[in-house]
Amino acid sequence: MSFSFDPLSPAFAENPYATYSELRDFDCPHFDVDLEMVLLARYEDIATIATNPAMLRSLDGIETPAQARERQVEANWHDMPFHERFVQTSLLDSDGDTHRRLRKQIFGEFTARRVGKLESTVQAFVDALLDDLQHSDSFDFVNDFAAHIPGHVIGHLLGVPAEDCPQLRIWSERVVQFFDVDRSDKRKQLAETATREFHDYLVDLRQERSVRPRDDLISKMIADERSGHYSPDEFISTCMLILMAGHGSTIDVLGSGMHTLLKYPHETRQLREDPRQLPNAIQEMFRYESPLPFFHRHATEDVILRGHHFPAGTTFGLLYGAANRDPGQFANPDRFDIARHPNRHLAFGLGAHLCLGNNLARLNMRVIFETLLRRYRVIELAADHITYKPGLSVRGPTALPVKLHFESGPLDSRLLH
Repeated sequence: MSFSFDPLSPAFAENPYATYSELRDFDCPHFDVDLEMVLLARYEDIATIATNPAMLRSLDGIETPAQARERQVEANWHDMPFHERFVQTSLLDSDGDTHRRLRKQIFGEFTARRVGKLESTVQAFVDALLDDLQHSDSFDFVNDFAAHIPGHVIGHLLGVPAEDCPQLRIWSERVVQFFDVDRSDKRKQLAETATREFHDYLVDLRQERSVRPRDDLISKMIADERSGHYSPDEFISTCMLILMAGHGSTIDVLGSGMHTLLKYPHETRQLREDPRQLPNAIQEMFRYESPLPFFHRHATEDVILRGHHFPAGTTFGLLYGAANRDPGQFANPDRFDIARHPNRHLAFGLGAHLCLGNNLARLNMRVIFETLLRRYRVIELAADHITYKPGLSVRGPTALPVKLHFESGPLDSRLLH
């Protein structure tokens, strides 16, 4: 069977789900020569690997230094000292005792209860943004609105001054873009420069907050560092990860979520008639267009999948976006259904690396869509075609022009489209 996998192509950005469907149909998981990994597209296969403690994000302590360096060079991850030091060795890419120790230090800050205390902050910022945009006939929902929210909220949680949050978004996007399959030298330099500038900023902020601590996460982390829970590099790396992890993915799912609502007006009418369904609708947005559709694991022991043997040393590509459209797990998976239950999607991952920020992402989504549906009678798409980002590791529209019309009439008469 002829099969072409090109995640950088416009066709894949337009509709990756046709490719994912082909991958799921293979009797044996597909080995991609270019990526040098086995691509997993079935829900059950991905869940098996993601929950197996012998499948690791990192090969530290398993590879020899020479092997690790060779792998770095092959992937063009080398000769970028700040990126290697603070991004490639973060909580995200650690395993075992190190991962558990670092995750434990910040886990309590991202529980549903703690995150819920940020609701008024999110609401005030969303209202202010919409007030600024209310005189515009149309605007770009992604770049003029959604892109400004996650960084501000995360910055507030960490303790970053509000005026610095726009710059943190730029640094974050430039660092994160190098995680995708396109690792050209130009993109490499962009990531390294952003990481260095990000590092310098955090060093200055740590110094200032060490002298004048506040009631924020960075002050708590400084105290934890002094108590020996972080090394100096781990402190910087973890701050970077917190600030970076929720930026792009939340922006992307806000954009794709709004785009999906515009494509499914019947579902949106149901949502307006019964706002209690919004939490379910948000879960379905994450399933339907997963903003982080790809991660990897390295096998440290042999594994059997569907009767096929894969030796230790195999790298698996976990296509979460494909798993979330698997008909073996979800009825009518290509349909957006706000009443879907159960909805055990994998948009936040699974196992030891389950996304820490999932409660914060859902809070942002709930406040934003509650406000939009309450505040506007009609939301219309203001473009004939929406382009989605290319790549394997991201999923979201590059722009989403919309027109908003203020509410006129009683609540139950509002329509989205």
